[in-house]
Amino acid sequence: MKLLEGKTALITGATRGIGKAIALKFAQEGANIAFTGRGANEEMKAALEATRQEIEALGVKCNAYAVDASDFNQAEETVKKVKEDFGSIDILVNNAGITKDGLMLRMTEEQWDSVINANLKSAFNYIHACLPIMMRQKGGSIINMASVVGVHGNAGQANYAASKAGMIALAQSVAKEMGPKGIRLNTIAPGFIETAMTASLPDEIREDWKKKIPLRRAGQPEDIANTALFLASDLSSYISGQVIQVDGGMNM
Repeated sequence: MKLLEGKTALITGATRGIGKAIALKFAQEGANIAFTGRGANEEMKAALEATRQEIEALGVKCNAYAVDASDFNQAEETVKKVKEDFGSIDILVNNAGITKDGLMLRMTEEQWDSVINANLKSAFNYIHACLPIMMRQKGGSIINMASVVGVHGNAGQANYAASKAGMIALAQSVAKEMGPKGIRLNTIAPGFIETAMTASLPDEIREDWKKKIPLRRAGQPEDIANTALFLASDLSSYISGQVIQVDGGMNM
């Protein structure tokens, strides 16, 4: 039997990179998939539909929702729609996020607000909307996608690091509140992962990063997806409030 057979997973920001890898992995393990992404222009709409078709081809039900994850009301309406469309929400992965890097002395209010809203507020929005459903179901697994930067900080990324540290504390706090209801919350903190976001870095910076990693390679989105699968499934039924750094040993 597949690990997530009969379950429904809601994944935010799943049209590419880590989010898409998680959606595909969950679908391969039998989960029906609801996922969100921005649909503000034709390119984004096309990405939503292409991802939906790719997931559906794995033999599970899949719906895509064009939504701004940082908008509280849109998140509430999306979760309500997912519940109507699928009947349950067993797994929530808060993956939506952006970066707008800059040194603190030069950081604008817009850079700060947009990253905090896209990363941290979006996680609050979806946890807040999904908890009543999971409470009625007497169980659920919520995974926040943070970063090693949220654990250790990083120069030039104060806004991003603060948002990811907030996601860790958010998950741990709600894990204490919701444990008696059978709802688990955990956080994954990826290290240097090969995605479109890291592909834009200069080669010398990428190589320097790899030299600092004991395993001497960048991680792949599938490495994160495998960890998410473990946390979403009953294999981790006694694990809650934890932060798993998936970084090749970089920050041991």
